[in-house]
Amino acid sequence: MLGFAGMEFVSQRYKDTVHASGDDTKLELLMFLSLLAVAQPLALLVTAKLCAWLMPAQLNALAGLPWWGMVTILLVGDDLTQYLWHRASHSPWLWPLHRAHHTAQYMSIRVTYRNNFFYYLMMPGLWIAGVLIYLGFGTVYAVYIVLKLVVILGAHCAWRWDEPLYRIKALRPLMWVVERLISTPATHWAHHALTNADGIGHCRGNFGNLLFVWDLLLGTAHITRRYPAQVGLQDDLVYGQERWYTQVFYPLLQSRRQHSALCSGGRICAEAQTRQDEALSARRSSSGL
Repeated sequence: MLGFAGMEFVSQRYKDTVHASGDDTKLELLMFLSLLAVAQPLALLVTAKLCAWLMPAQLNALAGLPWWGMVTILLVGDDLTQYLWHRASHSPWLWPLHRAHHTAQYMSIRVTYRNNFFYYLMMPGLWIAGVLIYLGFGTVYAVYIVLKLVVILGAHCAWRWDEPLYRIKALRPLMWVVERLISTPATHWAHHALTNADGIGHCRGNFGNLLFVWDLLLGTAHITRRYPAQVGLQDDLVYGQERWYTQVFYPLLQSRRQHSALCSGGRICAEAQTRQDEALSARRSSSGL
């Protein structure tokens, strides 16, 4: 975190591109602390207690597996399930729990854990990880989660670490592999794009967290090596952003904003996005782009 934060400041990308409001700061700080202090510890504690009660003889039962076997299981039990959870969170039913992650109008490591409070409590991978730790994955999980964090932070970072590497001809074969193996700024920024009509944005795909391989295998990948001009949500531009506490604590707190997904009976405001995409596509076609 300190390394990526340092690069955001050294490169001046933070100063030039991150224009956060007070609501943004409150939302991001609260969710970062709640994940570290509530959601993750709770998932690990509850699963440990349940496992000790339901299968006490299985404590450290898989501790003898080789590290690569544990990593393979973690990639499926944690990373693949997070891909599926992320993808499901773009459906109308779960979108309110993930919407906050896309309301930021900038990219930065501070956006990484910007979600609804219940988004992480319901994330399958946290609970599966708790079971695997009980079975003896503790040390390997600690290394795995740090490496995963490096990739996820890098994919959200305002400093686009992959951008200069694409320009080095000798690295093109390596970057071809890298951008298909893990999430990079180019692929993940496309997921946060304000519009899909420019051919760069891809908010309906690029769901991978650690591995981008899942997107390739499941047909949701979009690779351009370019970055969207803007990120965020169209309906926020039309109706104004939701308050930080509504984004964090929905459905306990609900929005009073017109056309909001964060209220009973609300829905994804897709009309503004569709009209924007169609208008931009029409302009590109008329200009011969």
